[in-house]
Amino acid sequence: MSEHPINGLMQTAMQSIKDMVDVNTIVGEPVESKDGTVIIPISKVSFGFGAGGSDFGQKNVGNSDANFGGGSGGGASIEPVAFMVVGQEQIKLMPIEKNTSPVEDIIDSVPTLLDKVIKAIKKKKDKPEKTEVKAADSAEEVETV
Repeated sequence: MSEHPINGLMQTAMQSIKDMVDVNTIVGEPVESKDGTVIIPISKVSFGFGAGGSDFGQKNVGNSDANFGGGSGGGASIEPVAFMVVGQEQIKLMPIEKNTSPVEDIIDSVPTLLDKVIKAIKKKKDKPEKTEVKAADSAEEVETV
């Protein structure tokens, strides 16, 4: 039995989509800046396709495809969503979205706040505290550790 013409339409559509969408479409080529920082674009890829066909009546003996009609189509959308910045001993994801929610802003700021709190605690531990003790006639400083 010969292959149905719709198979050819489907294979062509799938091969075209496969050629368009690969990992380099989603995670783009890295770009290196003068200071050694590497910037990697990240995109969201959406695609869809459709194919269909119909046989009309009986097939002619000489030409098996004479009574077939069909077509296929597809579309793709590539939307940049973020940049990954690698350099200066850190990795940072910088989203492009303009409309972020307050909850996302808070979640994004938590690592920075934790670093500041930890640094403040370390500074306080490293620095000796000074307290004043008042006697009846004079004040003197006493160092406590």
